Amino acid sequence: MKSNLVFLLLLIAIPAIAEEPGHWAEVNGHRMYYETIGSGRPLLLLHGGGNSIHGSFANQLAVFARTHAIIAPEQIGHGHTPYVDGPITYARMAGDTAALLEQLRLKNVDVVGWSDGGIVALILAVRHPELVRRVVVSGANFAPEGYLPDDLKQMRARDSGPATTLSARLNHLWAASPTNDELNPTLLAGIHKRVLVMVGDHDAIQLDHTIALYRALREARLCILPGTSHGTFIQRPEWVNAIVMSFLDEP
Repeated sequence: MKSNLVFLLLLIAIPAIAEEPGHWAEVNGHRMYYETIGSGRPLLLLHGGGNSIHGSFANQLAVFARTHAIIAPEQIGHGHTPYVDGPITYARMAGDTAALLEQLRLKNVDVVGWSDGGIVALILAVRHPELVRRVVVSGANFAPEGYLPDDLKQMRARDSGPATTLSARLNHLWAASPTNDELNPTLLAGIHKRVLVMVGDHDAIQLDHTIALYRALREARLCILPGTSHGTFIQRPEWVNAIVMSFLDEP
């Protein structure tokens, strides 16, 4: 189940991120942590829900930094970035990400997002197309119904009381989002960027839903990784890294 996976990864990642140097930006009235590494064409990495930069991309950072200038933020309430009042929404995270890129005076960046990061990447491409060159998403959904039915049922069963912890806020996010205002097939069809849609063959996102996402996009490619679960970047770096770099480096 997605929620169990990401929180396990978060626990694994905590010792690593504590020693990592980084930067702070003031975006939309709050502080946002981000790291930069490498040189070349700018590449934005967007981590998964309940996770962090290094928890999501430990197997990609050094590889991608050989040819790209990486910008990797941590979203509100994740990693180093503190939680502030108000709900966690995908639109809010996309807005914070756009504000960071604008503050860094970056446009036409490549964007790679895993899980929740993939959803944020798609919303960024919808709402701020001038900031985006190409997009790679893995394990992303455009509606809550994209989750496996049993997983969604459990999320919604837990989504009853007040969301006072990060885990409760994330559970509410997953149970109710992306909303139709944030993503839908019509909005996806309006993305005039090349998009690589990746998914594990036994992902937390239903394969039929991923195919619907792929078909809604104008310029998309579909990559289904065999013998792979939701944690594509962690589980299959030898495949994912080569596939992503090949896609981004095409003329």
